[in-house]
Amino acid sequence: MDFQDKVVLITGASSGIGAATAIYISKQSAKLALVGRKANNLKAIGVYCLKSKGIQPLTITADLTEEADVERIVKETIDHFGRLDVLINNAGIVLMGGLKNSNMEIYDKVMATNMRSVYHLTMVATPHLIESKGCVVNVSSVSSTMPSSMSIAYNISKAALDHFTKCAALELAPDGVRVNSVNPGFVKIQTYTKM
Repeated sequence: MDFQDKVVLITGASSGIGAATAIYISKQSAKLALVGRKANNLKAIGVYCLKSKGIQPLTITADLTEEADVERIVKETIDHFGRLDVLINNAGIVLMGGLKNSNMEIYDKVMATNMRSVYHLTMVATPHLIESKGCVVNVSSVSSTMPSSMSIAYNISKAALDHFTKCAALELAPDGVRVNSVNPGFVKIQTYTKM
């Protein structure tokens, strides 16, 4: 796979699946815009990516639940690279609890991060993705189809993300934009330190 001259924006790139994805795609010659809340971690991942092919990634410290940050993420990416080819909506959180041992604050926080921010960022990025005939990859979870009482809000958010993916794919297909999701299970978390 070759991402030569392709601009890829990855959310949640400061750790976990997002960091591993950033490092992998950097080896395919992608121009990366990496988004995360933890600036130091994000910079460390940026160093890994730079060493892959010598392409300096753009790192953007932002909170996807803040509307102004979402707008800024796309603006900074376009200002820096002039285009956007791939949006990887990876950022997400898991908060434990069910109907008997949770509260609406947990529900609101999970839905704001895992679903509302994806909807908003994809909406803001759409004109640029239409222009490039790009694609969107949403990182969902096997939890979207596997009921559990341990983290109901998380499971609901991922089920909603799966349906959003199908709806967005249907809407954007006539414009030449592909929208897909991946649904990983549990993964071993790799710790990245600055090289």
